[in-house]
Amino acid sequence: MTMGDRIKHGAEEAVGKVKEAAGKLTNNEELEARGQAEQAKANVKQAGDDVKDAAKDTFS
Repeated sequence: MTMGDRIKHGAEEAVGKVKEAAGKLTNNEELEARGQAEQAKANVKQAGDDVKDAAKDTFS
């Protein structure tokens, strides 16, 4: 996977963490849940990157 994708997915996770923290701070459950969902989505993308990298290493 390209470094750009890794950075992008890491940034998406960071945005999710900020939203979650802001939701907790303001007692906004919807914002907190959105932040958690964005983090989960970014983690799935990062796991996919890891699988692609492992497959690439295995077959190269």
